[in-house]
Amino acid sequence: MPSGREITAGRPFSRRTELNESEELDMVRPKPAGDVLPVTMRAVVVTRPGGLDVLEIKDVPVPTRGAGWVRIKVQAFGVNESEVLTRKGESDAEVTYPRVPGIECVGVVDEADGASGLQPGQQVATMMGGMGRAYDGAYAEYVSVPAAQVIRFETDLPWEVVGALPEMFQTAYGSLATGLDLQAGQTLLIRGGTSTVGLSAAAIAKELGATVLSTTRSADRAEDLRAVGVDHVLVDTGAVADQVRELAPAGVDAALELVGCSALADTLATVRRHGTVCFTGALAGQWSIPDFSPFMIPSGVRLTSYAGTAADLPEDALARQLEAIAEGRIEVPIAKVYRGLEQVRDAQADVEAGGMPGKHVVVLDD
Repeated sequence: MPSGREITAGRPFSRRTELNESEELDMVRPKPAGDVLPVTMRAVVVTRPGGLDVLEIKDVPVPTRGAGWVRIKVQAFGVNESEVLTRKGESDAEVTYPRVPGIECVGVVDEADGASGLQPGQQVATMMGGMGRAYDGAYAEYVSVPAAQVIRFETDLPWEVVGALPEMFQTAYGSLATGLDLQAGQTLLIRGGTSTVGLSAAAIAKELGATVLSTTRSADRAEDLRAVGVDHVLVDTGAVADQVRELAPAGVDAALELVGCSALADTLATVRRHGTVCFTGALAGQWSIPDFSPFMIPSGVRLTSYAGTAADLPEDALARQLEAIAEGRIEVPIAKVYRGLEQVRDAQADVEAGGMPGKHVVVLDD
């Protein structure tokens, strides 16, 4: 179970709850006799778009759990730019108000269908799939999500470390494994390397055995990249193809595009024939190319994209990541840890301001 000097209470446990009458309902109930689930919980609720002041802590009903869903007691969650957009009203029509934001979290199972294979107290992660957008998310003491987007794990790492991983690791892992099929011994360019996904992708790629080139707009951020194992740091002035070709004259085997369409043509020019570029993010804000022509793609270079879900992250892949972190082979890029829902405003302000590399993580202590 997670441990460490920062964790003082609310540690998860692992036990198999005996089922009696609940078997008829195909339901696992987590509470021993006399320990009643509270009717209400504390959550950060956005009732209307606006500034940081619209992030209000309210007492709201504990979410119900429909068939095929899992209720999780939240222990930690990452704070993301997409949640800032939700708060500001700049998300798509999927988001309605009032809404509890939060697209990811880690915690323990509170209640689940018996057929799900999930047990009370089991450590789990969940992310995306409409969470915090189409339905209430992780900025709360409890969250209810579809079982298909719940990933089990077991670790002694503290919650603030595990809480940094779900969205960041899933996106980075999916981009490298599904989008690029990256292999040991290959060369990888990460465009937008100081983003949380970029830092995570670099660490994963180095653990795999790849050579990593990664970009930053500021030379002052070079050490942040070297800290996660980047072999070659490139200062991005808007065009890096010439720098890449000096290091890899034939071109890199794979490139992860996180800056967006404004950089895509230049990124395509860094890749060897039969190499692949995976478009995953648009940090610069440009998601499309006006008057796009397929002939902008160099002959023989492959262009794909990644926008996957929790189902793309196998439990064994997460387990290997956690083991590598515990053994010190991978460093988790954490910008800052916040305590309690009261600090969510601070966390969003810091995310919006930028300047701190890594993930912003909120930990909920019992």
